[in-house]
Parts: sequence; structure tokens; C-alpha cells
Amino acid sequence: MVNIHAYFGDDEKREAFKKRYLFSYNLIQALGWSFVLYRVFNYYESGSQQTLYDMVKCPLITFQCSAFLEYYHAKYKLTKSNPQVTFQQIYSRIMIVCAVLMAVEKSRLSIGFPMVIFAWSITEIIRYTTYSFGIYGQAPFILTWLRYTTFIPLYPLGVTGELLCMYAAVEDLKATKQWSMELPNKYNVVFFYHHYLIFSMLLYIPYFPKLYFHMFSQRRKVLGQYKSEKRNGKDA
Repeated sequence: MVNIHAYFGDDEKREAFKKRYLFSYNLIQALGWSFVLYRVFNYYESGSQQTLYDMVKCPLITFQCSAFLEYYHAKYKLTKSNPQVTFQQIYSRIMIVCAVLMAVEKSRLSIGFPMVIFAWSITEIIRYTTYSFGIYGQAPFILTWLRYTTFIPLYPLGVTGELLCMYAAVEDLKATKQWSMELPNKYNVVFFYHHYLIFSMLLYIPYFPKLYFHMFSQRRKVLGQYKSEKRNGKDA
């Protein structure tokens, strides 16, 4: 019988387990988002009577919500990511899925939904595949280039789609007052969920440019480093 405490007390075995776990997690996520994208193409090719949301909802909810594990990866130092930044990034995505798409039908029928699914799935396939290769070495340059290039059109596309879905939800929530609290109530609290969504939409104004241009600086840094290493290799 394996002594768990002794096994994980060994630095080498602990590191090997961490790599196997992270490789498996990233590979499963890459395959999961590939399935989401396959379902998107299948929807448009087959002319299905189902809605696009019905076609992708199970894998979308499963793989997007399971991304919350990445917060714990960062928190417990399995990865080098900042836990707070990771939480913010994951929270915004999960909020779109669980508190907008799952909650309000009109958001799922918005033109923004295909934009979101297309942008998210391609981004995540590239990101998780790159991470999978990086666990045991260096990802191929083509993956690195794709990761730091495809965001240029996909990030604005995804953000636009998210805002359109939220806008569609707000219009419906105003009428239904879903997840809102009006006085009088036993808690003596007023809360309008559609106001919260409007506030969330306004946050895109300061945060989107900051994150978008940060990605450009990361692109220059990563691709520039690769070119430098390649040039030094030739000189050697």
C-alpha cells in the first residue's frame, strides 16, 4: 500500500505528480473546447432545429466551470499565475455562463452568443494545448505565435459578444425582475440584478483596453525573446 505522506514528501515524486496532473488537466480542457468548437461547426453545417446554445451547453458549462480549478492551481503554487488575477479572469467567464446564458433565454439567442463561443473555443484550444506542451518542455513556436497573435481579433470579438449577451439579458431582466429584490421584504434590502449587469458592463470600459494592450506588450516580449534566441543560435 502506498504511503501518501511519504510519497508526497519526496520532492521529485511530488513534482512528477504535479506535472502529470497539470498535463492531464490542460489536455482534457483542450479536447473539451475542441468538442465545443466541433459542435458549433456541426450546428451550422447540419441546419439543426436546436439552438446553438442547446448544441453546446453541456460541454460549455462543464469545461468553463471546471476552469475554476485554475484559481486553486495558482493559490497552491501548482502554477506561477497570480491567484487574484486568475480569479478575476475566471469569475468573469463563469458569470457570463452561469449568471447570464443559463439564467436568461434571450441572451442565448443574441447575435453575441456565436461570437462568444467562437472566440472562447479557439482561444482556449490554443491556450491549453500550449500549456500541455509546456509542462514537459517548450511548446512549438507555431502554438506560441498563435497564442500571442489570435487574441488580436478574438479578444475584441469575444468581449463584444459578451456585452451583447449581457445587453440582451438586461432588457429581459428589466421586465421580469428575475433575481431582484424589491421592498418590502424580510431582509429590508433592495437589489436589482439588471443594475448589477449594467455595472459589470461598465467595468469593461477601463479593464478591456488595459488587458488588451497588456497582451500586446506580452506578445512583443515573448516573440521578441524567441527571435533573439533564434538569432543567437545562428550566430553561434
